[in-house]
Amino acid sequence: MALTAQFSSLPDRVMLGARWRELEARGAASFFLGWTWIDAWLDSYAIRPELLSVTDANGDDMGLALVGHAMQPRLLGRAATLFLSESGDPVADRPYVEYNGLLAAAGAESDATLAALAAIAGRNDWRVFRLAGVLPDSPMLALPGRRATRLDASPVYQVDLAAVRDAGGDYLSLLSANTRSQVRRAMKDRGGAMPGIAVARDLDEIDAGLGEMLALNTGRHADNAWDDPAFRTFVRGLLVRGLANGQVELLRLTDAGGLVGLLVNFIYRGVAMNYQSAFAAPLSPRDKPGLLCHAAAVARYAGMDCARYSLLAGKDRYKQSLATCQERLEWWAIERFSPRLEAEAFIRRIFRRPISA
Repeated sequence: MALTAQFSSLPDRVMLGARWRELEARGAASFFLGWTWIDAWLDSYAIRPELLSVTDANGDDMGLALVGHAMQPRLLGRAATLFLSESGDPVADRPYVEYNGLLAAAGAESDATLAALAAIAGRNDWRVFRLAGVLPDSPMLALPGRRATRLDASPVYQVDLAAVRDAGGDYLSLLSANTRSQVRRAMKDRGGAMPGIAVARDLDEIDAGLGEMLALNTGRHADNAWDDPAFRTFVRGLLVRGLANGQVELLRLTDAGGLVGLLVNFIYRGVAMNYQSAFAAPLSPRDKPGLLCHAAAVARYAGMDCARYSLLAGKDRYKQSLATCQERLEWWAIERFSPRLEAEAFIRRIFRRPISA
């Protein structure tokens, strides 16, 4: 298939949205490459990434991606860096893209990727290409370069919901004895049942739930995304779009004692994903509101015939405890030759310092 790839400024949002949604309907990309995520991201941050488009002989889109450009600090000075599906601004990239790649038409993934990589390689205004949250076999890693360095890797802990259904809905039977015990003790202390779930159905309920999430998350982390108004705007934007297309929902989980927690989840092409959470303070040392909320969510999505419930990337112990399967995402930097980067690489080898240091 003869395809052409080129970079351009972002078109009008209405036009971009129409193109993106049309290609998304013909592809098999992740939620993070879908228009719900992209539109909310562009709406929430003052960023202007470039559009990388791959088209066929008829001018039809076969691949689309957003590419940011920034001078990134490095050991020996700043380096011109391109970012796939990121802007290069750490604040604007705080939503953290996962399952990253090129949005491509089904059946044309290989050809579209080759064309996109050729267009990226043909630019002379970068020395580093950053790939965040890609699968280990991502075809984007084939970009030619002097060196490719894996910056990080993270498990993506998941629950196989088909296995839950095969177990007659007894999710706990699939977990370790220790995790089963923790969940059952917490249930017993809270009245013996899983929390009930209410889904936000309008803007007032979304805003009320987000207010509760902000209050519960405030002061709990040294580097807290919820402290950033733009991030809160982004999450709200996802939820507002989710009201229309069913891809994002806010769950409020309660029991007889009141609020247990809240979850912002994605539902996309048979996969449910937990993106954000906030939990009430434990009632006792044995109380596990987070485990209870996720266990209740598993029951919900198993009943909806979803294939998996993903806790997304993260090395947290609780995610591992709740999972029945996993995969991995990786973060990479592909470097071109430059004297400065060669000198930096030499210094890092001598002192054994990673690029992230």
